[in-house]
Amino acid sequence: MSQSDRTPEHAAQPGADHGSERPARGFRMPDTLALMFFLMIAALVLTWILPAGSYEQVTNEAGREVVVPGTYEVIEDAETLKPWALFTSVPKAMEGAADIIVFILIIGGAMSVIRSTGAIEAFLAKFITRFDHRPALLIGAGMLVFGIASATLGMAEEYIPLVAILIALCRAMKMDVVAAIGIMVCGYCIGYGATWVNPFTLFIAQGIAELQPGSGFWFRFFIFWPFLAIGVHHVWRYATKVQADPSASLVADVPGAQPPKITEQPPLDGTRKAVIALTVGAIGLMIWGITQQGWYLNELGAMFIALAIVVGLAARMSIDDVAIGFTKGAAELAGTAILIGFARAIAVLLEDGQVLHTIVHGLAEPLVGLPAELSAVGMLAIQALINLFVSSGSGQAFLTMPLMAPIGDLVGIERQVSVLAYHFGDGFVNMVAPTNPVLMGILGLAGIPYLRWLKFVVPLLLKLLALAAVFMVVAVQIGYR
Repeated sequence: MSQSDRTPEHAAQPGADHGSERPARGFRMPDTLALMFFLMIAALVLTWILPAGSYEQVTNEAGREVVVPGTYEVIEDAETLKPWALFTSVPKAMEGAADIIVFILIIGGAMSVIRSTGAIEAFLAKFITRFDHRPALLIGAGMLVFGIASATLGMAEEYIPLVAILIALCRAMKMDVVAAIGIMVCGYCIGYGATWVNPFTLFIAQGIAELQPGSGFWFRFFIFWPFLAIGVHHVWRYATKVQADPSASLVADVPGAQPPKITEQPPLDGTRKAVIALTVGAIGLMIWGITQQGWYLNELGAMFIALAIVVGLAARMSIDDVAIGFTKGAAELAGTAILIGFARAIAVLLEDGQVLHTIVHGLAEPLVGLPAELSAVGMLAIQALINLFVSSGSGQAFLTMPLMAPIGDLVGIERQVSVLAYHFGDGFVNMVAPTNPVLMGILGLAGIPYLRWLKFVVPLLLKLLALAAVFMVVAVQIGYR
């Protein structure tokens, strides 16, 4: 699932910590939905303050509406939005985003059916325990699997039940809990940042930017591996340092940083192997359909519905159990659907108030004279900063892409590059975002103080963002689309 759109039942709250390093009480980051509503209010106020204006728009060779540089004009007789537009914008926004909302609910239902078989937990538990007493392989293979699962299926909170097993294995190899959690969190965040076909973030952002969901796959597939290599090296270097000198552990003096109680994982029997095979096959089919057949949300949604049914049959589930599981999974993402509506409503208010292009004009003007490569890196910095406050991947897509896509048009950047900046910022920064409930839940289970975690992961984040900036430049130079 989307890494921060649902809060795990046993996740620690973002302010939770252990040991003596507790964050100061007082300010607390509001819930993402509340933050979106505050931003809606701000958007409405902006429509009363800023002058209305617009660019000319034309249809390019790809059939996409793009703004024309140098054509911005102020609209003198624009209608002023009434205060109740704050509320009517939400259903209007949800209607406009209905295809994406339905797609998200379908994926949630299908993933719930797959999870209910226990196949994912059984496979991951079996996989990581195969590398007992081989720390280098455990780190490399573990991060690879977490990364690929997140890059394709958008998995994140599904890893939480494996925290205890992973910590126990690492401690048996004289590594600490920080190394164990580094394997998991760094792996899955790299998967989100250098995603292949994540339906919860990439597909949404590409849809808003009027791009084919999943397009540009091969470039993302290529860049995934250098990012993963940097992550593996960072965790491995720390782990070997702790193995050589246990006092070098960042949590050596934290009594709470002990492995939680291990819960029994389901065995990887023949039925669960069949479920895993079907899921992997569906991922391959999805990639083929996107890259070779031009599949869009309808075809992809149909594929996930079929996958849920086939998985249910393979697992010998009753029709009622499949239906209940599917409904439960869709219900779990109802909050995400509402969040999409509120996030899209911000752009609806700006569009209806005819100030969206005014804002784009103001943001783009300082960038127009700069090289496109530098503008692209600036987009990455903006997305990374926003993700500290809006860690919901889908929410950030709806909040930022209506602005970033036309800014890219104005400064000569392909919209695929604008999307690249979005998922780099969204994925990598979730390694440190205190608003990310999955991260805070995992740290809470492992007993790792948040500030100690920052000491471990911030150097890695800086390396990943530096490489991301390099790939942004490369993407501009090759005309990535």
